[in-house]
Amino acid sequence: MRRVTVIWLFVLSLALPAVATDMSATITRVKPSIVVVGTYQKTASPQFVMRGTGFVVADNLAATNAHVIPAEAGPEASTLVIRARDANSEPQLRSARVVGRDPERDLVLLRFDGAPLPALPLGDSDRAREGQMVGFTGFPIGGMLGFSPVTHRGMIASITPIILPGNAARQLSEKAILQVRRGAFNIFQLDATAYPGNSGSPVFDADSGEVIGIINMVFIKGSKESALSQPSGISYAIPAKYLKRLLEAQ
Repeated sequence: MRRVTVIWLFVLSLALPAVATDMSATITRVKPSIVVVGTYQKTASPQFVMRGTGFVVADNLAATNAHVIPAEAGPEASTLVIRARDANSEPQLRSARVVGRDPERDLVLLRFDGAPLPALPLGDSDRAREGQMVGFTGFPIGGMLGFSPVTHRGMIASITPIILPGNAARQLSEKAILQVRRGAFNIFQLDATAYPGNSGSPVFDADSGEVIGIINMVFIKGSKESALSQPSGISYAIPAKYLKRLLEAQ
């Protein structure tokens, strides 16, 4: 009788749905490393303008998308900055500059001033699998929701070669588009909705918190307005191995 009971318990355990991963501890570890990437100009109104999300990958290095960084435009151009929180959770602006760029994968590295911030570990994106549960943290819809990091949850729905939609391609330079088309690479398709402002958000494993990708809004077909009013529920991320290569080149 006891053996029959054990067998039935085993069968029932297979039939029960898997318990969702509790991401609360992971989110707590990730949030201190998330920064706002933007520009600052003392004579402008507003003085600070958000351009995307970034995350710390080393003491004073942050990663984001290349399309987030504005082109320089003379002596009156805005200053590139990140908005972070200090040890007392007080917001502060820090000057930043580009120290590494990979236009083919739409990635940049920024070196920022001030005290070091906690860095997120980079995982092995080659080991990522379809169906893997992930999260991504950033600032959806920019400052409209405030500058508190927001986390979305989903899974890797597909690992697929990159295809640049016609509308989105115009957001990259002609040189960068040609480079991407010459050297196609796999990206992660997620069953979660990213919004304008999420560009540069880290995609991390739900359990370990290791970064395996970087959200890229340029790969979403359609305009910013349609992304807000009619989100497809599909987002794309660049595998973290390309970010690792950029770091190793420094």
